Amino acid sequence: MSYLLISLAATTASALTFFSGFGLGTLLLPVFALFVPIDQAVAYTAIVHCINGVFKLLLVGRHADRKTVLRFGLPAILAAVLGAGVLQGLSHLPPIVRYEFIGRTLEIMPIKLVIGTLLFVFAMLDVTPWFQRLQLPPALMPVGGLVSGFLGGLSGMQGALRSVFLLRAGLSKESFIATGVAISCLVDLSRLSVYVPALLREGGITDIPLLAVAVVAACGGALIGASVLQKATFAAVQRIVAAMLVAVAIGLVAGAL
Repeated sequence: MSYLLISLAATTASALTFFSGFGLGTLLLPVFALFVPIDQAVAYTAIVHCINGVFKLLLVGRHADRKTVLRFGLPAILAAVLGAGVLQGLSHLPPIVRYEFIGRTLEIMPIKLVIGTLLFVFAMLDVTPWFQRLQLPPALMPVGGLVSGFLGGLSGMQGALRSVFLLRAGLSKESFIATGVAISCLVDLSRLSVYVPALLREGGITDIPLLAVAVVAACGGALIGASVLQKATFAAVQRIVAAMLVAVAIGLVAGAL
């Protein structure tokens, strides 16, 4: 059942990124969190996201703006390592609260509280009109790299903030997409340099076939999205996906997941 759900989620999430406004990492993380601890879910999602990003980079990388990649990407690399370190620290903290609910003992864990809160915030931002229109000046790009990179290392949620800074960088459509993909790959590689050693210390990747299924499904979803779906935003789809993400976020924060 886990393989079926993960493959369906990865394929659907990858395809939805072409028109829902949400990123693959944001959509795939909650599904992985149903089957593995949340810190491993972030790491597994990062691996799938990175491989999927490299796949996209091979297709569009030649259009990336090198100057923008450096201005935004270098601070993001450093901040991603810091964010990934914070994630590892949170994963070893004890529960904040234990309580009984409908005959179950639930625990509010610091790491789930942080990830759930970020998931809730970004789900709301992605369907908020003013945030979708927000564009910040290019002079703040290094700051954007730091903030986006840190959140990427901590939770994998980086795309929305990155776009806010890149939208006013004067890039063509092709360059905007390729530059974002290139920066995303840099952040993924940086945070994986922290996640992977931590996974190896704690027993390694416990389900390689599950991860492989997710990678193949995500790449397949990208191909489906690129060939079948139009690059557009559908408000109804965004709201449905946002509602699902909010439900998962509440479950994480409350200790039910």
